[in-house]
Amino acid sequence: MATIRVTKFYEFEMSHALWNYDGLCKNIHGHSYKLYVTVSGTPIHDIEHKKNGMVIDFSDLKKIVKERIVDRFDHSLMISSRAPHEKLLELEGMYERHHVVDFQPTCENLVLHFVDIIRPLLPVGIKLQRVTLYETANSSAEWDATDNQSS
Repeated sequence: MATIRVTKFYEFEMSHALWNYDGLCKNIHGHSYKLYVTVSGTPIHDIEHKKNGMVIDFSDLKKIVKERIVDRFDHSLMISSRAPHEKLLELEGMYERHHVVDFQPTCENLVLHFVDIIRPLLPVGIKLQRVTLYETANSSAEWDATDNQSS
């Protein structure tokens, strides 16, 4: 049986700041993120099965990523726990959608975070193959299973 890769695309807006960074990104700023999630598997070959011909139903993949990533992080602020975030988040009403994380919220680390979220939620037999996150139109980070065989 042939292995097929299936990709779904998502968009969301999120702001962040890079703690202790030596450039402009140390300031709170936002991005229009574009997220591509690719999974792989063998298409179902059973004419009686409701998902015949599919590796994964696109709606099943959409549900996982939309609920756990897009809906959670869209229009939110993400800051490292190492940053002095307490006073900022005390600004009542300004930051009700915020995430204080134990990592620097770079595009690279966001990709790793998303891999950790998505991978355990995939159905049996479906492998997370690639996660690509565009932070700007010409800047992205990518995790690929072939580069991470032991992870």
